[in-house]
Amino acid sequence: MFKQCYSFGDVLLSPLKSDIESRSEINIGSKIRDLKFSLPVISSPMDTVTESSMSTAMHQAGGLGIIHRYNTIEEQAALIHDACMEGMYNVGAAVGVSGDYLTRAMSALDHGANILCVDIAHGHHSLMERAIKSLKDKIGINNVCIIAGNVATPEGYYDLSEWGADAVRVGIGGGSICSTRIQTGHGVPTFQSVLACSYIDVNTPIIADGGIKNAGDVVKSLAAGADFVMLGSMLAGTEEAPGQVFEASDNKRYKIYRGMASKEAQQAWRGQSSSLEGISTTIPYKGSVENILAELAQNVRSGFSYSGARNISELRSKANFIVQTGAGQFESGTHILNVK
Repeated sequence: MFKQCYSFGDVLLSPLKSDIESRSEINIGSKIRDLKFSLPVISSPMDTVTESSMSTAMHQAGGLGIIHRYNTIEEQAALIHDACMEGMYNVGAAVGVSGDYLTRAMSALDHGANILCVDIAHGHHSLMERAIKSLKDKIGINNVCIIAGNVATPEGYYDLSEWGADAVRVGIGGGSICSTRIQTGHGVPTFQSVLACSYIDVNTPIIADGGIKNAGDVVKSLAAGADFVMLGSMLAGTEEAPGQVFEASDNKRYKIYRGMASKEAQQAWRGQSSSLEGISTTIPYKGSVENILAELAQNVRSGFSYSGARNISELRSKANFIVQTGAGQFESGTHILNVK
């Protein structure tokens, strides 16, 4: 049995009548439990995206950074401590579902984190169920906020919610440096996953994760049912992303961006590699992430105004999605450069 699925590029939001006179009228904020964020953006827990500097920048912009787990417990604790030294009150840290994950979680919390991201590629798994319940039992249901994932189906979203997740990352195989769909044959377009999960009668916040390339995709994610988006490639290559800037033979500056299931990341983390579901590449150096986040917020607000929506709830209730053809997708881009 085959089911047609849609990705971000397949759909558009039809403009609606608006009475919004200024972007300042629009509130794009969202929350997880009682934690409020003025920017519904979370930086991905990857070793070329989020450490102390990125986490601090995300906090200052109103979003959230999740410090990655591809290091020792002591190294992660030091990164969390450096973020917390900036007076931050929302600090996220990633943990796994096996080995010393409970020790890592307790260390993260002891050093100032208040959000744990249980971070595995296939989150709809019995190990995830055990991990969430163990963390809640050890720490206390009300003493920690848990983000869990990733999942691609409504069933996965429902189960992680039932197991105790306070927010669920939705999206498998859509990341720009992810090769899961190629290597395993599994995955669902992120837009389709978010839309399908939004119909489940569960109030757990959805975090759209993977395949988001621009502000328009952020708006589509929120309109489809997401409460937040998680970004990797859009934030990688910035000053605040981990890694050194280097100059290539073309006299341009670059930074490394790699998937955590890539050979290079696995070798750096644990000295060996197994299932390879990601790649490593270089991307142009982008300067400060502050400018990227400010422009993103401005463009997302513009997107809300085209639907006459002053907040995420209104955007979702008014959203009118249409499917565009290949010719429509071509027309939607800045196609003057393709004219011969």
